[in-house]
Amino acid sequence: MKKMIFAATAPLALLAMAGCQSPAEDAAENTADMVEDNADAVRDAADNTADAMEDKADTLDNRVDGVDSTAEQNLENKAGAVRAAGENKADAMEDRADKVRDAADK
Repeated sequence: MKKMIFAATAPLALLAMAGCQSPAEDAAENTADMVEDNADAVRDAADNTADAMEDKADTLDNRVDGVDSTAEQNLENKAGAVRAAGENKADAMEDRADKVRDAADK
């Protein structure tokens, strides 16, 4: 019987605690969510650009000998750098979002 009562009241307690967030905490959470969404967009854009560069690189070497031409390899290296830069920028943005959340929790 006690378990049944606990099971019925636990969701209500969690709901009540969720409502205790202040407007400032809500605003910080919304800001952090927006920054994370932007970080995802940065990461996606970098991936799309790098993918296009790699596709272009594949057209630079028509031989199927398993050896990349210099031009192809250079473009693939640049694509890798674009991808890495996008990841680093997105990671930094996510770190800022975490800091916004942490500051709001204090």
